[in-house]
Formats: sequence, structure tokens, C-alpha cells
Amino acid sequence: MKPKVKIGRVYDETPAQDGMRVLVDRVWPRGMKKESAHLDQWAKQVAPSTQLRTWYAHDPAKFAEFRRRYSAELDEPERAAAFAQLRELAREKPLMLLTATRDLEHSQAAVLAEKLR
Repeated sequence: MKPKVKIGRVYDETPAQDGMRVLVDRVWPRGMKKESAHLDQWAKQVAPSTQLRTWYAHDPAKFAEFRRRYSAELDEPERAAAFAQLRELAREKPLMLLTATRDLEHSQAAVLAEKLR
């Protein structure tokens, strides 16, 4: 059975029954209080490196290369372990990967969801 993985913005109102809510950003979302996020987990170890994030700058034209570089980063030991934990969570229950990024389709959450499915 395919894992049920969705992506969403951490700033959006909490949808009812969206599964386990995991923030996949390295940096805490600007202006958000921890209590308001309604998170089950913050998996900052699985987020792209600062160097990759800075290079990408959420430019959709760079997304294919970002996906390739980020996938390579996910093979690094610390990120691989964090990704393995996400995979286990996804096998157990529906998973909602959250990010502060406005463009969900071109985000690390989209790459992670694709790899988890």
C-alpha cells in the first residue's frame, strides 16, 4: 500500500484529520508561535542545506536542478536517517509535510512527498 503523504503550508489553518503534521523546514517559520503550528514533529534534519536553499532561492526555473541536488543531500548520513524516520511515519499513518514556502509545488516538501510515495 502506498503511503498517504500530503504537503501544505504551516501558516494555513489546521485541516481536520490531515494525519501526522511534520514541519520540514530548517528555519522556524517567521512570525509563527510554536503553539499555533499544531505540529507533531519538526524534522529540520531532513531540510536542504543552507547553501542549497540560498542557491535555489525558490526560483521555479531551478527546480529540476534543486530536486537533483536535494536528492543527493538526502543520501548524507544525518539527512538519510531523518528521511528514514519520515518513511517509517508514512507507513504507520497519513503524513502532512509542512513548509513556510508559498510555492508548494516547487518546495522541498514536494520533493520529499514524491520520494516517500
